[in-house]
Amino acid sequence: MQVLRTLGDKSRIRIFNLLREGNLSVGEIENILGLTQSNVSKHLSKLKAAGLITQEKKAQWVYYRINNPILNKYPLLNELIEKELDKIEACRQDIEKLREYQKQKTLSWET
Repeated sequence: MQVLRTLGDKSRIRIFNLLREGNLSVGEIENILGLTQSNVSKHLSKLKAAGLITQEKKAQWVYYRINNPILNKYPLLNELIEKELDKIEACRQDIEKLREYQKQKTLSWET
């Protein structure tokens, strides 16, 4: 199953975990995870090829999100993701960084 192979990489798991929280651009993922733009793009391409994520272009930005129909198609995968990703320390830290990033972004819009 290509979906499971695709999620076998730690960076792709971390990206997928972030996308569970909402739509993100390459630059946002790069900033939060501390990966290079080319590395993030490579992993996003693999996640997209496996059907795990989709993309939407808004102006000059491309935003990525979870492809929820694929998770509905594989309920066991969805259950594993929901239960197991929160147990991975790096994933928990990434979510904290995402929330801090979102807070900073909101504050910068207000000023």
